[in-house]
Amino acid sequence: METKDYSKYFMPNMQDARKRINRYTNVYKFTLDEEYKKLGQNRFYYIKTYGCQGNNADSEKIAGILEAMGYQETAEIEKANVLLLNTCAIRENAEMRVFGELGRLKGLKVKNKDLLIGVCGCMPQEENVVKTLYEKFPYVDLVFGTHNIHKLPQYLRDAYFSQDRVIEVYSQEGDIVEEIPMKREHQVKAWVNIMYGCDEFCTYCIVPYTRGKERSRRPEDIISEVKELIDLGYQEVTLLGQNVNAYGKDFVDIEYTFADLLADLNKLPISRIRFTTSHPRDLDDRTIEVMSRGGNIMPHLHLPVQSGSNTVLKRMNRKYTKEEYVEKVKKLKQAVPGISITTDIIVGFPGETNEDFEKTLELVKECEFEGAFTFIFSPREGTPASRYEDSTPMEEKKKRLYRLNEIVNEGYLKGNKRFEGEVVEVLVEGKSDKNPNLLTGYTPHNKLVNFIGDEFLIGKIVKVKIDKAFTWHLRGKIVS
Repeated sequence: METKDYSKYFMPNMQDARKRINRYTNVYKFTLDEEYKKLGQNRFYYIKTYGCQGNNADSEKIAGILEAMGYQETAEIEKANVLLLNTCAIRENAEMRVFGELGRLKGLKVKNKDLLIGVCGCMPQEENVVKTLYEKFPYVDLVFGTHNIHKLPQYLRDAYFSQDRVIEVYSQEGDIVEEIPMKREHQVKAWVNIMYGCDEFCTYCIVPYTRGKERSRRPEDIISEVKELIDLGYQEVTLLGQNVNAYGKDFVDIEYTFADLLADLNKLPISRIRFTTSHPRDLDDRTIEVMSRGGNIMPHLHLPVQSGSNTVLKRMNRKYTKEEYVEKVKKLKQAVPGISITTDIIVGFPGETNEDFEKTLELVKECEFEGAFTFIFSPREGTPASRYEDSTPMEEKKKRLYRLNEIVNEGYLKGNKRFEGEVVEVLVEGKSDKNPNLLTGYTPHNKLVNFIGDEFLIGKIVKVKIDKAFTWHLRGKIVS
């Protein structure tokens, strides 16, 4: 069998990606050299994004860099000169979708010799993925990971002018690059990264390997970015991090936590502040106290629990018990009356028994979640859980997921029903995808609302009286 020579490329290494040596996090400022500023003249780009809000924020940076280089965005994939797939690695089916999409793109490459196809994001941080891209997709010109988005101009230059593919993926703890230009996806709400990486190492999760160590942006840089968004007319910011509750714990020169950041942003003249994702272990009383102040801090929290069984939680390395989680939910509901709490739950984790699953159902009922992302366990190569013995048949896992979703959907509907007859504030985001005659937007509790209204309301916060609650959305009429 032929042995492939990868030695000339920077390839990812899962063992290196796991290391945490607690070195100082370097902070750099992005600069675009003159030689790159006209590289994209009369050329077009197309980005397809998979995965979470973090991937969306990365795509906004990639788009910002490309437009600084002179590229123009196109909605027509056939028109693109640069086509990038910004990928997610959280579940196997997400990766399969990307490989399937790459197969379909081969024809475009044949038709357009000037087309550069690139794969970036979390998938390239996995060794097996990059080897698959190298061996089975020779028409992929560019592969880079999550740590080196700022080097995209150099990669594009090399891809244009060299006769070789550009593959560079770092397996490192990671640094922070400030002042990367961004092309925001929305005009009224924005993502703001406050930290990167994760040190939790849940046994099922690939994120600590693909995103590096927990590293926090300086508070002054975050506050400055939010102030710029306020000046541009943005109504809402969502603070992003793999574990926002760990923000600031890596600072060595100041004592400044997520609660401090939230308190400072609470003073700014912006209508709405949200944040995701929160790890229950690191959600502390001080953060809950700041949330209780209300104002621009929205009464919604996404708090992934994953399981209601302490046995399973321990095998997941979640570092909290069911009882500790429930206690924090109680504190949240006492501190923020009416708060909407949503969660993530994994079904069929290796070793999960019927008794374990029943405990998860009990937890869902006790906490009265108003929504949940539910999944069947997906083994990720390189994680400890991928090696755990798993004897539960897939058919049984599907039955458990179906039962869980029935209860979750009851919570969705109950959480929405409480707003029938109430007047709520809606940040209008645009026209409904399903009915262009309706406007759509979200309430402070993160409830989707559809209503009839004029287009000039897009971008504004309006009052809507809720006539009818459905499982997935609310319907109402605008009130003066």
